[in-house]
Amino acid sequence: MSSKFDKYIITQPKPTPKNHEVMDEPDVMTPLLWMDDSIIKGAFYMECNWFHKPTQYSPKTHTHEFDEVLAYIGMDPENPKALNGEVEFWIEDEKLTLTESCIVYVPKGLKHCPMHIRRADRPIFHFSCGMAENYVRGNQKD
Repeated sequence: MSSKFDKYIITQPKPTPKNHEVMDEPDVMTPLLWMDDSIIKGAFYMECNWFHKPTQYSPKTHTHEFDEVLAYIGMDPENPKALNGEVEFWIEDEKLTLTESCIVYVPKGLKHCPMHIRRADRPIFHFSCGMAENYVRGNQKD
């Protein structure tokens, strides 16, 4: 079925997002969806991924010129609050260990990452979004 609104329905990840590291662990993470101004003119940035195994990859410590929201959601319908895994997430110089489904709010300018999936007993659904037309990092540390 075709609709004049098909352009607003995103079903694919962006092949090679600008300013975003390429994931070298294809058996660990499945990119699901990506939206930004290059996909739909005027849209904000959002991406969705599915982690199935622990990661070696992580974004480096960085900030943004926009607020960002990150979510980690466990995939057990019998216990949706359980992450069934463990995510190591850094904010400023503090390591957080996430073990429950959650949303993390990262205000504009706040240093965050690295982020590692340390355990994934079941897949972990992850999304991030920010009120910016494109995903851009500032103050990235090596």
